[in-house]
This record gives sequence, structure tokens and C-alpha cells, in this order.
Amino acid sequence: MAIIRQLFDRIAMLSNALGTLVVLGLVMVVNYDVIMRNFYDAPFIGAVEVVQFSLVLIVFLQLPDVIRVDRLTRSDGFLLVTGKRWPRFSNTLRRCIDTLSALFMAMAAYATLPAFIEMWESKDYFGVPGVFTAPWWPLKLVILFSTILCALIFAGKVLYPTVKTTVTSPPRNIENP
Repeated sequence: MAIIRQLFDRIAMLSNALGTLVVLGLVMVVNYDVIMRNFYDAPFIGAVEVVQFSLVLIVFLQLPDVIRVDRLTRSDGFLLVTGKRWPRFSNTLRRCIDTLSALFMAMAAYATLPAFIEMWESKDYFGVPGVFTAPWWPLKLVILFSTILCALIFAGKVLYPTVKTTVTSPPRNIENP
């Protein structure tokens, strides 16, 4: 099972790297649009659509790695307080939260699959015809991929939790710090 978890971790890291490349591409598009608009009065046609498309890509490409490294925005204050006094309760509660999260992501993947298939078959697009258009299916595919990977990572955290140890520093000598 450790090999499978490592595989999911590597896929999540690769997905994060792809999301970072999308951010870089987005920066280039926005800068190009600003420069061309201000100096040459020739804006990048479709910049708004590219930005909208890219933001969703960035979020869903980077989400699995965020979950993998436990950096998902949530309030862990209660878990931290209870973890010091009642570690078993805190770990059980954390696993319950991860279970619910895995179920939610699995439901999101299940709901996204028909939308992806519909967009794939219909060749539907977004944008303004004749100005700038792009197909919807790549976006739906990324959302589907991400939600499935997130569900698997959450399930891995439930089934094979990692033991977190706290590192304490040695006592300091007050006279000689």
C-alpha cells in the first residue's frame, strides 16, 4: 500500500507543478495583454476567457497536493487543542473528517463525469464565436481527475494515517543560550 500512496503523492506533485505552469502562462497572457493594450492599442483578444479558464485549472490542478501535505484551509484549532489532551479522540475525529472529505470528493467526481462526457461528445465551447472560443471538455477533465485524486488521497489518509511526531528542542541553558 505504501507504493500506491507514493504513486498518488507523485501524481499530486506533478499536478501541482502543472498548475504552477498554468500560473506562469497566465502571468504571461496578462502581461502581454497589458503591454499590447497600453503601448500598441492591440489587446489580446480572449484574455478574459483565458483568465477564467486558467483560474479553475489552477485550483483543481493544485488541490490534490494541498490535501497531500495537509495545507487545506480549515480550522485545526479544535484538533490541536484536543490532540494534546486526548490524542486518540483527536485522531479519530481527524479520520472522520477525512472520511467525509473523501466521500464529498467522490460525489463531486461522480457528478462531474456526466458533464465531462456531455462536453466531450457535444464539442461544446465557451467564449465569443468569431472572437475567441475554447472547448469545455479539458476543464471538465481536469476537475474530474482532481476530484478523483483528492478522494483517493483522503481515503489513503483514513486507511493509512501517518503518525505525526512533534519535535521538541533540548532545554536551553539560560546563562549560555
